Amino acid sequence: MKKEPFLTGRLFGFIQKEWIEILRDPSSFGIAFILPSILLFLFGYGISLDAVHLPIAVVVETPTGLTSSFESSLKNSLYFSPRSYPTIQEAEVDFQRGRLLAIVWLRGNWNREALAFGLGNIETIVNGTDANTARLIEGYLLGVWSTWLKREKIDQNRQGAIPVSPEIRVWFNPALLTKYYLVPGIIVVNMTVVGALLTALVVAREWERGTMEALLATPLTKREHFLGKLLPYFTLGMGGMFFSFLLAVFLFKVPFRGSFFVLLVASVFFLLAVMGIGVLISTLSRNSFVASMVSIVTSFLPAFMLSGFIFDIHSMPEPIQFLTLLFPARYFVAILQTLFLAGNVWNVIGWNLAVLAFFGLIINGITYSLWKTRID
Repeated sequence: MKKEPFLTGRLFGFIQKEWIEILRDPSSFGIAFILPSILLFLFGYGISLDAVHLPIAVVVETPTGLTSSFESSLKNSLYFSPRSYPTIQEAEVDFQRGRLLAIVWLRGNWNREALAFGLGNIETIVNGTDANTARLIEGYLLGVWSTWLKREKIDQNRQGAIPVSPEIRVWFNPALLTKYYLVPGIIVVNMTVVGALLTALVVAREWERGTMEALLATPLTKREHFLGKLLPYFTLGMGGMFFSFLLAVFLFKVPFRGSFFVLLVASVFFLLAVMGIGVLISTLSRNSFVASMVSIVTSFLPAFMLSGFIFDIHSMPEPIQFLTLLFPARYFVAILQTLFLAGNVWNVIGWNLAVLAFFGLIINGITYSLWKTRID
């Protein structure tokens, strides 16, 4: 028996038919290109986890030259927008109304002798409603205080001082800009939408409309039918990835320090994995509404919540950390953030790339084995 070639005229004809359907449905291109643009603009420009220009009150009990100098340091800081209040009672009123996030109360008589022996009194009241912002405010205030002491040449607690001068250096993202790690994460979310959500909807819609039965009656083999469904949306997904990459690098100025070839390989593995999930969902459900809901829960939301894109995985409870291992987005986020900010760090990239390849192989193998070639 003559072996049939891998690429046949029937397969090319089926792929052409799928592309015609994609061109007739503008929503596919909207999901692949317009939605990524919107998300990238939102997270690149509109959403920031950086705490800057925080409204705080400054209350000075006994004004001196040193209190004025310290208040100027707060005003010159990027992180604070200080407002002067004559009394602590007035500051507390605005604090309770939510107009302020912290109160810095400079108490007592500030002079060099008192500060040098640690007798200067600063009382700080911080709004703890948002615990993360409260911790940031505490850290920022300590940083302003330390810098001011050095500038004024005040050796605080000099009798018990330790002759160590700490120096903090931040690698990979020295400016601590959130868009540098949010934008690569959005690329993962965009590819998840195209790979899982769009694919699940398209295949399930075929079952709902009854056109899948007509396709099963054609001479297409199981392999041709499976590949014909996946390849057009694979091309669409890779096009969306490349478009998002261009926006990230040239519009949002996110540095890319790794290999573009490694990025392509990782994108191929990830897209195959999420497309396999989408087709598997639609094969089992055959209902577009159910398929969309399941794909959102199993692919889209984990890409947002459990991938390390926004929330640090190491700070999650151990059962949730274990759960993140089941989602391909976790590994792709790690690869993208490494390629963009650190470069080709193979200790990180190699392992995550191997897991993505494993996911793609297993999920598509299961999906292919369940792919229907006849109506049961």
